[in-house]
Amino acid sequence: MALQIEQFMCRADNFGVLVHDPQSGQTAIIDAPEERPILEAIERTGWTPTLLLTTHHHGDHVEANLTLKQQFNLEIVGPEREKAKIPGIDRAVKEGDVVRLGDRPIRVIETPGHTSGHVCYHFFEDGVVFTADTLFALGCGRLFEEKPPVMFQSLKKLTELPLETVVYCGHEYTAANARFALSVDPTNSALKKRATEIEHLLADGKPTLPTTIGNEMATNPFLRWHDPVIRANLGMEDASDAEVFAEIRKRKDVA
Repeated sequence: MALQIEQFMCRADNFGVLVHDPQSGQTAIIDAPEERPILEAIERTGWTPTLLLTTHHHGDHVEANLTLKQQFNLEIVGPEREKAKIPGIDRAVKEGDVVRLGDRPIRVIETPGHTSGHVCYHFFEDGVVFTADTLFALGCGRLFEEKPPVMFQSLKKLTELPLETVVYCGHEYTAANARFALSVDPTNSALKKRATEIEHLLADGKPTLPTTIGNEMATNPFLRWHDPVIRANLGMEDASDAEVFAEIRKRKDVA
């Protein structure tokens, strides 16, 4: 039976997510940005959570950890490198570790950059990855705790996933990301089409996620460091891939 996913808004622009395995009846929460919308989603779906998968320590991703743990006796899983900063953590995980939701394996991918210990959770048999604040639709996370070469390597890992992999991110930043993407890649027809689609989705009150790895590879400038048009637009035809990425990130920081 297919994995069931309930995505909803928390706070101003965070995405909350419930992931349900219909075979076992078990449910995971991906990050805990805000208690009330998560409880409403639990009531709406009828799915009782047993697991909370934390991607990183920022307050807008762990705010409701302790209250949810108290209410549902959750097991809280989080990154080994940030275990001292994850409220209520029961199990610390690192690159290549496998967590299970029922019989479904979830591979841990370490993706430092936004924070030093950020991890993504890859339901590889289901073709779904939760990237939180590492990879956004048409963007990537700000580099609060690591330098650009570190984030570059983390994003490279994600580009190696199958192109059809479905991607859920941590925030609804897509419209702003699209505007910036067009500033560095203005002739990309796939990007222009996607920017229009995003406008229509938001105008209809719909989320811009999920996306896919393939979609991001075609339109997200933070994954297109190799593209000769982007390199020419930046005046970086002979730069390394990591240098091109760093310049794009630098420009986004001041956009």
